[in-house]
Amino acid sequence: MEGFLFQATIYLAAAVIAVPIAARLGLGSVLGYLAAGIIIGPMLGLVGSETKDLQHFAEFGVVMMLFLIGLELEPRALWDMRHKLLGLGGMQIGFSTLALMGIAMAYDQPWGVALAVGLTLSLSSTAIVLQTLSEKGLMQTAGGRSIFSVLLAQDIAVIPMLAFLPLTVVMLPLATVSPDGSINVGEHADVGHADGHGSAAADAAIHFIDTLPAWGITMVTIGAVAGIIITGVFFTRPVFRYIHAAKLREMYTALALLIVVGISATMMLVGLSPALGAFLAGVVLASSEFRHELETDLEPFKGLLLGLFFITVGAGINFALLASDWVIILGMALLVILVKGAILFVLGRLFKLRGRDQWLFALGLAQAGEFGFVLVSFSVATGVMPDNVAEVLLLVIALTMLITPLLFIVHDVISRLSVDAATAPDDDEIEDEGTVIIAGIGRFGQIVNRLVQASGFETVVLDHNPKTIAVMRRFGFKAFLGDPTRADVLRKAGLADARVLVVALDDQKAARGLVKYARAQRPDLHIVARAHDRTDVYHLYQAGADDIVREMFDGSLRAGRYVLENLGLSEYEAAEAQRIFYHHDRMSVRELAQVWRPDVAPADNKAYVARAKELEKDLETAFLNRSEDDDQRRA
Repeated sequence: MEGFLFQATIYLAAAVIAVPIAARLGLGSVLGYLAAGIIIGPMLGLVGSETKDLQHFAEFGVVMMLFLIGLELEPRALWDMRHKLLGLGGMQIGFSTLALMGIAMAYDQPWGVALAVGLTLSLSSTAIVLQTLSEKGLMQTAGGRSIFSVLLAQDIAVIPMLAFLPLTVVMLPLATVSPDGSINVGEHADVGHADGHGSAAADAAIHFIDTLPAWGITMVTIGAVAGIIITGVFFTRPVFRYIHAAKLREMYTALALLIVVGISATMMLVGLSPALGAFLAGVVLASSEFRHELETDLEPFKGLLLGLFFITVGAGINFALLASDWVIILGMALLVILVKGAILFVLGRLFKLRGRDQWLFALGLAQAGEFGFVLVSFSVATGVMPDNVAEVLLLVIALTMLITPLLFIVHDVISRLSVDAATAPDDDEIEDEGTVIIAGIGRFGQIVNRLVQASGFETVVLDHNPKTIAVMRRFGFKAFLGDPTRADVLRKAGLADARVLVVALDDQKAARGLVKYARAQRPDLHIVARAHDRTDVYHLYQAGADDIVREMFDGSLRAGRYVLENLGLSEYEAAEAQRIFYHHDRMSVRELAQVWRPDVAPADNKAYVARAKELEKDLETAFLNRSEDDDQRRA
């Protein structure tokens, strides 16, 4: 017990120290976890042989991650991805396997070993890539969605890979137990304890399935998948209601874990990927009203297990082997990244990815992945791959995973420096000049434009996003493609004669620059600007905007009025409270803008804090006077 607590303390302390430092340096949490593993493992020797056992346990974090991803995808969305799953994903696996197999054969490896190497290295790291995409907010980009499609195709492809690899030597049974008893996708022997000895019930189930004919195993597999779908559709709601009746918060967490663990065990019994089964269950439950409950309960477990997985990868790097021939081994890791990256770059171009998305797709999937450890272990157990090749291959996989966060940093640099000239069409020739110029036509600018046009005034709408302009034109609105922060575009739009400029850009810095430029060119121009928050209001005020609208302010006021009405105030009283607050807040912003300093945080600005307290007391006085007036009116 003492040894377990000591090891747990080491792992947790390493994560708590290293990860925040990496995040603060902009390196991402994944690189922090990997660095923590290297420090406590190869460098300081604080952890040892238990690392491999922990890694097999921590791989369950990948299963949870795919379950949570499935919760975000409804079946219709998954069906819409079928072309990328089969086309983009299939081509990536096929071309990468052939290229890496050819390189292995060039180094005098037999074709069976070379094929195993190619298949193993063709897979990418679901855990690292999806975690990094989520952290950087890239999941919903075109490149991010393409990456997810390929990763999902790879997870599905693990199953036929495991079935095919033994055929390269002799016809061995698929359910060969790996020497270390690890959790190998597609092996019945995984169900049970870490030492490879399962419970009597699990052993009996495995033995029963192994004795079935081929068609029987197929039927059991189909039945398991159908059972997951049927259970998700028809039985989860009654079970959740039953748990809800207990009024015990921890029971929700227990049920969420039961769903994921139970599905994983079922999938492994029938020789399928637990990660794939968990993803399928997530898709089935995506339309359930309990989806957010499941996400909330499982997210902490997923994060901790993935973090532990990355630490064990770092701790498991064999630096002794690396030191013995570091030039060749590091060169092999870089060669894998270059070959896969080149193939991915070309495929991205074929599937109409351009610019930043194309680079994200190529760099994000260029590494080998955690399922590579599974395939290597399985290949050794079935006699496909000799031990000496496996040792080097495991080290290459770990190194490519270690390099992956650096590839994302390279992508960030490319994104900042590059301009998507290939995808950015030429600006439109602006033919009209309007009374009102609207810069930015997102959800904010659209409402302004519709209101002004419906009132009979001409507008000139400018936006630099071609997709947004295309949507506007599809609905019959006239809009022009062009960067509204450019002087020549504003001049063509009629800045010299316009009466009002509406600044509704998402980019706060660009919006402030536009306001400042327009005020310098036209001191008499009335400028209405959208602000993200109160600090943005002060910047726009100093830049010269006349009317500044906080994007959430009016909606929040309406919500507050509804709350007051449902607390017993009449519609008139609630509306009056809203009016008083509105006018007082606008006055407060103007007052506070006089003492606000951009180089000092508001909480550290003594004059700002003192004036804010005075204004808050004025608000309380105004509401007190209103209450007295209401009492007199009722009397």
